[in-house]
Amino acid sequence: MAPYPTLPCDRTLASLPPEHPSNALNQINDLLSSSTSPPRRLVVLDDDPTGTQTCHDISVLTVWDIPTLTAEFRTTSRGFFILTNSRALPPTQAERLIREICQNVSHAARETGHENRVDIVLRGDSTLRGHFPLEVDVARSVFFGPADDADACVLAPFFFQGGRLTIDDVHYVLEGDELVPAGETQFAQDATFGYRSSNLRDYVLEKAPGRFEAGRRIHSVTLRDIRIGGAEGVCERLLGFPRDGGVVIVNAAAESDMHVFVAGLLLAKGARYIYRTGAAFVSTRLGIYPKQPITAAELDLPTPRGTGGLILAGSYVPKTTAQLKYLTETRGASLAVIEMKVEELIASSQSAADLVARVVEQTEENLSSGMDTLIMTSRALIKGNDELSSLTIGSKVAEALVRVLEGIEVRPRFIIAKGGITSSDAATKGLRMKRALIVGQAAAGVPLWRCDEPTSRHRGVPFVVFPGNVGGESTLSDLVTAWS
Repeated sequence: MAPYPTLPCDRTLASLPPEHPSNALNQINDLLSSSTSPPRRLVVLDDDPTGTQTCHDISVLTVWDIPTLTAEFRTTSRGFFILTNSRALPPTQAERLIREICQNVSHAARETGHENRVDIVLRGDSTLRGHFPLEVDVARSVFFGPADDADACVLAPFFFQGGRLTIDDVHYVLEGDELVPAGETQFAQDATFGYRSSNLRDYVLEKAPGRFEAGRRIHSVTLRDIRIGGAEGVCERLLGFPRDGGVVIVNAAAESDMHVFVAGLLLAKGARYIYRTGAAFVSTRLGIYPKQPITAAELDLPTPRGTGGLILAGSYVPKTTAQLKYLTETRGASLAVIEMKVEELIASSQSAADLVARVVEQTEENLSSGMDTLIMTSRALIKGNDELSSLTIGSKVAEALVRVLEGIEVRPRFIIAKGGITSSDAATKGLRMKRALIVGQAAAGVPLWRCDEPTSRHRGVPFVVFPGNVGGESTLSDLVTAWS
C-alpha cells in the first residue's frame, strides 16, 4: 500500500476528461417517475445523522419498530432514512442492531407489497470511518441470503460538498487547495476506525482481509466510463461485471459524475446491489434537486428574540476545534461558553452528575436572558487503551451532553449539535424525536431538521445536525451570527 502523492486540486481536476454534458439528474427523475417500471424504495441506514446533509423534504426515523416502518412504506415517498448511530457502537452491538433493523424493514416491505422492491444503503462517513464491511455483510445476509453471487456492494464515498473525491480509485480529501489522499489525513488516525489505505481497492483488502484474493472481485466504474460513456456506458459497464459478490468502486470528482453513475445504475435493470456510500449517492438516487441553504428569514425565528440559541459540541476532529475557536473569538461577549471537562465526566458517576447539574443551571440562566450558549467538551482528546475503551469514553461524554439537554426546560431559539454522535443522541434522547423532516441545509453540507411530534421536546425548534468535519473555519460562527 504505497503512499499516493498530494495533488494540486485545480490542476488535477483540469486534467480529467470534461464532465458529461447530459442533465443526468433530469434523466434520473424521469426513470424514477416511470409508471411501467416503478423503482425500488430506498431505505437508508445512516450510521450517524450527518448523512442527511444533501437531502430535503424527506423523513428520518429514529425508531424502527415494524408498525412505524409499515406506515412509512405506505407513504408515497421514494425513500427514507433510519438513524442507527451504529458508528458509536462496538462491532458486536452494531451487528445486532443492523440485523434487527434489516429484519424489520424486510418484514414491513413484505406487509406493504414491497418485497424485492427495496434498495438498502448503508450511509457511512465520506472519510471512510465506520463498520465496513460488517454492516454490508449483515444487510446482505438478510436481503440476499448466504449466496455470494447474488449481488455486489457498491462503494461510493464521494461527497462533493465536503471535498471528498475519488479519482483513479484513490479517495481524496480536499484540504485548502490540495487533494490529500484519505489515508494521509487525520481521519485515517481515528482511534476506533483508523486505516492506512487511500486507494479504495487497498482499503477493501485492508478491511476484509483474506476475502478478495489478489484483489479479484473488486471492480471499478472509472471517470472515463462516466464522462465519456455517459449513463448508457455506465449501464453497460455494470452489466458486464460478473455477479460474484464483489465490490464495485465508484469514481467521482464532480456532482455530475454521481448523477451519471446513478442514471446508469437505474438503467441496469435486474442488477441488485447493497450500497455503502457517502451522502451524495443518496440524494442523487432519490432524484433530489439541490437547493440553497435555509436563511434565518425563511425559518421565521422570533423577533424580537426571546431566548438564546444553544450550541452543543462533542466532536474532537481538528476542524471542529478550529471552528469552535473561531466562534468564541468572533462572538465575544454575545456568546456564553461553558466547558465540560472530560476528566471530570469520566472520573466517577457522582462527579459527572454534579457537573451536569451545574451546567444545566447556568445554561437555563443564559438562555432565559437571551444569551446564546455554547456547551463544549474540553478539547484534549482522551483515548482508551484500545478501540472499545475509546468508544466507552466517547459514550460517557455523549451521555453527559444528553443529560444536559434533557435537563434544559427553557425553549432555545435554535439548537445546533456539533458532531455525529452528539447530534444523534441530542435528537433521539435529548429531544425524543421519533420522526423528523429534513428541511434542507443550514449551510453547505449541514442538515437542518424539524420535528413537530407532540411527544418530542422543544418541538418545532430548528435543529441543526452539524457534522464534525464539514465547513470552513468560519461556517459555525457565520451560522450562529445569522440566526442570532
